[in-house]
Amino acid sequence: MGNLSIWLTPVWILSLGVTAAVISMLVLLGVVWLISRRTAEAALRLERESILQWVSYVALVFVGLSLLLSPVMPVQQVFHSLSRLTAVGPSSTTVTIPAKTDDQDVPVQFEADELQSYSFKSNQDLVIGVEKGKAYAAPFIRVEGAEPYVWSPSSKLQRLFTGSITDLYVTNKSDAPADLTINYDTDVPLREVRQIPIAAVTFLAIYAVYFLLHWLFPGVSIIALATTKEAVAQPIYILALVVGVCLLALYIYIPYNTFGEDVKMYKDSSLMTIMVLSILVAVWTASVSVADEIEGRTALTLLSKPISRREFVLGKFLGISWANLLMFVVLGAWMLILVSYKVVYDSRETSNPEPNWQACHAEMIGIVPGLVLSFMETVVLTAISVAISTRLPMLPNLVICGSIYVLGHLGPLIAQSSVGQNEFVAFFGQLIALVLPVLDHFNVQAAVAGGVRIPLDYLAWAALYCVLYSAVAMLLALILFEDRDLA
Repeated sequence: MGNLSIWLTPVWILSLGVTAAVISMLVLLGVVWLISRRTAEAALRLERESILQWVSYVALVFVGLSLLLSPVMPVQQVFHSLSRLTAVGPSSTTVTIPAKTDDQDVPVQFEADELQSYSFKSNQDLVIGVEKGKAYAAPFIRVEGAEPYVWSPSSKLQRLFTGSITDLYVTNKSDAPADLTINYDTDVPLREVRQIPIAAVTFLAIYAVYFLLHWLFPGVSIIALATTKEAVAQPIYILALVVGVCLLALYIYIPYNTFGEDVKMYKDSSLMTIMVLSILVAVWTASVSVADEIEGRTALTLLSKPISRREFVLGKFLGISWANLLMFVVLGAWMLILVSYKVVYDSRETSNPEPNWQACHAEMIGIVPGLVLSFMETVVLTAISVAISTRLPMLPNLVICGSIYVLGHLGPLIAQSSVGQNEFVAFFGQLIALVLPVLDHFNVQAAVAGGVRIPLDYLAWAALYCVLYSAVAMLLALILFEDRDLA
């Protein structure tokens, strides 16, 4: 039970975020129902007909886990930390302490147990206490004008503060006024609860984006909905999901012989498996949904209705992307759970000390940027595959997309290795980097496996590159499809 509690605690914390999202959506649906019953019924109907239904099933699984595990989890500590999220963070105060002043009141607001660091900097010698009239009674801090007083958990100094601190009393015995700067940084006792609102916002964003696109682009959304249904109903899609679930579970028990680094290998292998399966399904679906419909003249019948060629191509791309997103949600959620378990499993197999649940949480959350970047790479290749499918059938599409996948990762390496060497190789490497997508931008599996934090600005730039290259590929698809004879 001890090991079970360790690796399930991070899963429970993630489940709380999903549960908060579900409650928020139910409240919003209730408000919409009171305002316009027809709108609420239309939203429910769209949810039942789209991938949102399957995303809702995944969300309900996490809701069940949150309810089932709550009796054995640190509920009070988690909710206390959640309530303190808005009250913590860095703070800075600068005040002037007059000369020959005792117990100058300086308002502050922090809990001593939440302190991560603090510092006092002054141009005069000062004494800082926490009780009025007891400047030199312990605990007090002596700040020398020539050197700031800095405390952090790694320093040799004592923290000195206890309980809730609302005022500091500063004594200045010098003949000149002192400029005192107080800096302190606080954080909640359980930092892991920061992932709860992030998980809630992420799930809400999926629904919000889907409904927004359906409202803004109804013609494209109708094609996308039909394409998503077609993609999910394919045997290869179900097979890919089943194979992915089985492989992710099997990877746990494969000995990698890495001398204690099996978790890194597991994360790298799992991310690659999810991405490859998604790309394969995307290319296959693009060929079946676009090329086969053109060859079978189904597209001609569809375009005879009030649907333009532009809506047809964009709808196909969006529908395949939604199907890929569903695969990432299902396999990504399964991977998060298994990574947390893998940490405990490896410690037991290698006879290492039992890890705490915070270590499992860190490994689990660390793979989320890798999943996001892998999905972006899948979106780029989906756009390319849709463009190719407007002219070529399945087999050439698979070959070309496979070649682009390989060259997109090797292009930067070819360009770098050709410096000062063969001019043709240098030109070829630069051409690949210019024309083909630089998929290496999305390849951070090594960093994710090693536990390196991926900055948010890197994710933002990668998302911008994904959007721009996908837009270029869609423009090419529209050009290729515009004069395609469908008869």
